[in-house]
Amino acid sequence: MAQIDTTAFETASANGAAFVDGTLLMELGMRAAAGRDGTADLVAAHMFFNLADRKGAAEAAFHRQDVAAQMSKAEISQALRNAREWLTRH
Repeated sequence: MAQIDTTAFETASANGAAFVDGTLLMELGMRAAAGRDGTADLVAAHMFFNLADRKGAAEAAFHRQDVAAQMSKAEISQALRNAREWLTRH
């Protein structure tokens, strides 16, 4: 799977992050939750579902809550920090 290197550019418009929509973020969350690219990564899944919810994806909040039920408080905190960091960079 291709990786998007959103850190290679100074601004979100330059790196394309401004054009990432809720559907793509949902797909990334589903891939991370299911472990389609290796081991399931619930922290990444939570982060992507959180970002997708902010972009208006209809089922993102449901999936985020479902994943959160399987995570520790520390993992949820890390996912929220990662999402805030992503938003700050983009």
